[in-house]
Amino acid sequence: MDLAEMRRTYGLGELLESQVDADPIAQFQVWLEQARAAGLAEPNAMVLATADGNGRPSARTVLLKRVDERGFVFYTNQQSRKADDLTANPYCALVFPWHAMERQVRVEGAVTKLPTDEVDEYFASRPRESQLGAWASQQSQPVESREELDLQYESYERQWPEGTEIATPYFWGGYLVTPEAFEFWQGRTGRLHDRLAYRRASSGSDWELSRLQP
Repeated sequence: MDLAEMRRTYGLGELLESQVDADPIAQFQVWLEQARAAGLAEPNAMVLATADGNGRPSARTVLLKRVDERGFVFYTNQQSRKADDLTANPYCALVFPWHAMERQVRVEGAVTKLPTDEVDEYFASRPRESQLGAWASQQSQPVESREELDLQYESYERQWPEGTEIATPYFWGGYLVTPEAFEFWQGRTGRLHDRLAYRRASSGSDWELSRLQP
């Protein structure tokens, strides 16, 4: 396999300063809706990059569950590796890789835990299978076999029969990423891609927009 030959020319669009919103969250919401309308699979899927207390990085794909004026929200097991990383180093980077549209968005920011009432409200809205799965999985921990994992799931099915309300696991929660920097990337011909970056102004309330060389 010749990886050097796995090359394509980008040219679906452009990204100019005159085309973007002054608020990067509003601009993100525009692009997210365009990705959804284009029929992209899991347009809210994002790569979440964290680092542990020794600076060792790790990354995985998770699903964005809400974006608003506060920032970006996702949920996970708080005994997982990502949760351990965020306890030791409460900052992260996100990447939304919308390859089919020759776009990506990068976000960097500080991470805080969501309040319990907000977590409970979201957990109650999840499908029953996902609720049981949250209880059954000791995320990131070794398991002897798939059969053992299925048995753990079945034990919680018996604990909460169909029609009963499933409690939020004590080890499950949500995180808010408060953005400090954004980059919007649009592929262009000749690898002269458009890269527009937003950073918080010194005032702390406004955003400064700049163009980065590709």
